[in-house]
Amino acid sequence: MSVAAPAPAASADPPETPAAPPRTRRPWRAHVTMGVVSVALAVYVTSGLWSDPYRHVLSDNVGDQAFFEWLLGYGVYTLQHGSDPFFTELLNAPLGVNLAANTSITVYTVLFSPLTHLAGPQLSFVTLLTLNLSGAAMAWYLFLRRWLVTSPLAAGVAGLFCGFAPGFVSHANGHLNWSAGWVAPVVLWRVLKLREEGRWLRNGLLLGVTLAVGFSIAAEGLFFTAIASGVFLGVWSLARPVREEAKAAFTTVLRALGVAAAVAGTLLSYPLYMHFAGPQSFSGTGFNQRYFVEDAAAYLSFPSRSLAGLLGLHSDLAPNRTEETSFFGVPLLMLIVVVFVVLWRRAAPGRQATLRAVGVTGLVFLVLSWGPRFNWMGAELNIPLPYALLAHLPLFDSALPLRYALALVGVFGVLLALIVQELVSDRITSVNLRTGLISALVVSLLPLVPLPLRIQERAAEPDFIADGTWQRYVSDNGVLTALPFALNVQADGQRWQSYTMARGGPQFRIPSGYFLGPQTTGEEGRKQIGRIGAPPLATDWLFTRAALYGYVTQLTDADREQARSDFAYWGVEAVFLAEEITGSDHMTLYRGAVEATARDLLGEPEQVDDVLVWRIRPGVDPVDR
Repeated sequence: MSVAAPAPAASADPPETPAAPPRTRRPWRAHVTMGVVSVALAVYVTSGLWSDPYRHVLSDNVGDQAFFEWLLGYGVYTLQHGSDPFFTELLNAPLGVNLAANTSITVYTVLFSPLTHLAGPQLSFVTLLTLNLSGAAMAWYLFLRRWLVTSPLAAGVAGLFCGFAPGFVSHANGHLNWSAGWVAPVVLWRVLKLREEGRWLRNGLLLGVTLAVGFSIAAEGLFFTAIASGVFLGVWSLARPVREEAKAAFTTVLRALGVAAAVAGTLLSYPLYMHFAGPQSFSGTGFNQRYFVEDAAAYLSFPSRSLAGLLGLHSDLAPNRTEETSFFGVPLLMLIVVVFVVLWRRAAPGRQATLRAVGVTGLVFLVLSWGPRFNWMGAELNIPLPYALLAHLPLFDSALPLRYALALVGVFGVLLALIVQELVSDRITSVNLRTGLISALVVSLLPLVPLPLRIQERAAEPDFIADGTWQRYVSDNGVLTALPFALNVQADGQRWQSYTMARGGPQFRIPSGYFLGPQTTGEEGRKQIGRIGAPPLATDWLFTRAALYGYVTQLTDADREQARSDFAYWGVEAVFLAEEITGSDHMTLYRGAVEATARDLLGEPEQVDDVLVWRIRPGVDPVDR
């Protein structure tokens, strides 16, 4: 995810190691100011959702917002029924879904369950999204002030960059895991504390708990943070000026790491078992690692949701708008190179060890983000890269290469903090250099100022669901589905199920849904890469095809026989069609085609409240005509 560097210890670099800020009220004034600014900017970015959290949805990622709202509703259900937080039978009837192999954000779903129960998953979602963005900026600010700089302005500029960098604003389109950018600085803080003499047990315990929490919220990001920590500390420890210092701390750090591994391993034993060997688990990821790679030209581009994007300076080099993970722009990349050279030339040997480690870490993640083959301007070139050797290894096979670019946010943030510290402390005496650096900072960062996330209207929850009328048509924990069946591009049915979970009381299950699952069942599915959703059967594909393409075909009794078999497999007791259905990114879904298909297959419906309902007797309906 992201990485930051500690200042070298005083023994390694006495002239440049910042002293701890004085314990006065002034640092707290700066902390409060930073907190207010970061929250205000986060509210601005998410303002479209805040304007009506119950009817507005992120148009660039309707499916992921529905999935995370579902998880928040499931958090209430978990506490109320004592159900397994890492496996559910409520989705993908009759097989269920391995939530440990998805992003289950268990800590969030439990902590926010009171708000979810009182105000709904919709409000919990936008609250968490806002806190993620503002919390990331604040966490980086505090981390940088503690380990790197004394200037509140230096830490504040870098913290705001890290919290609202293009990649994290892009992932704010629906991802409550990846928008939690605060996980990296918190973990790194605990890692850097491991060297404290006499506190290896305490620091090991705290790191172990932190790792368990981080795994629950952003497992992939935690994996990146671990790689970044290892690369940075390895390179730093081998540098001649700090080698003896690293040797002296080795035993203490090793003891603390042993404690952290024991604590994290104990806390994560069950979710890790479920992730790798539990029911409905799979190998790798449900996404193509050759497709979800960072185009090298994307680093030179500007993001769509930025001031530069508003002026039409953005590009379409990302797989989708949620994965604009680099998009730093030419000015910032040029500035980073200049800043590194300026800092290196002015640094004592101990500080150069830190800069070298930061630079190597950034280069490692830059190359990893390019994936197994080099891509340029939308074309994959026949140039193999190191990731081709890693792609099939455990953990690496579950990561998407382009997301490694997010680690560069922390690397850039460290360099920005250091150069602003040099400027505000008047260590750069050359007027031309000061003027040039200040101008370059403005020119580089101003185009990246984020815009609010794009939103659209979504279908309101039907009275049929909200008023509990559905209970007359389905037994408790019976199977009910909206038409079309829930998928990432048509997720209404999954959203409405989450609202019933949040309210408590009786519950229904749904077939299919938006999640990551195996290609097939049993041991064979565990060996294969995953897929998005359940393998479609003929009947749910009828309705999906009608919704997405408006395709209506004349059905035969053979189709009805297949539907009887499919409905019996799912155990469906009723299906319903709402007055409105929501598509992703303002996509038009053909409700009329869905209704025509349902009438042809199932006959005339009942008008119940504000929906059309068809009762299903598993194994009997639909009847031949």
